Amino acid sequence: MTAKQATFKTQSGFTLIELMIVVVILGIIAAVALPSYRESVVATRRSDGMILMNQILQAQERYFVNNMTYSADLTDLGYTSAGNIESEKGFYRVSAAACGGGITECVNITAVPQDGQAVDGNLTINSQGLKTGNWDLK
Repeated sequence: MTAKQATFKTQSGFTLIELMIVVVILGIIAAVALPSYRESVVATRRSDGMILMNQILQAQERYFVNNMTYSADLTDLGYTSAGNIESEKGFYRVSAAACGGGITECVNITAVPQDGQAVDGNLTINSQGLKTGNWDLK
């Protein structure tokens, strides 16, 4: 082995600088992706409440055709509870109440988010089609 060959050593592995660069890049990706993921989860869970609200509103319309009034008591519509019906996956509790000129003219269906979904806020729809809250599924 000559003196020139002895001075060149091959390195294997990563330097500390290279590892730190990878950690910084992963941190930036996580900082961008995590909020977007959370928003997507909230929007997806929102459909859980919207489905039950639409089912109750359809039942209210059938009830109105037969009785010429809406009902704030959801047992009249075949549900097991008078109010605060839990959605299928438990992210919302839905209830009905009179709106406008009274229960004979209008019913208001409200979905109240539960637990981690509470950041989304209430959803409401009435028998006249007026919606409030964030109904966007994007």
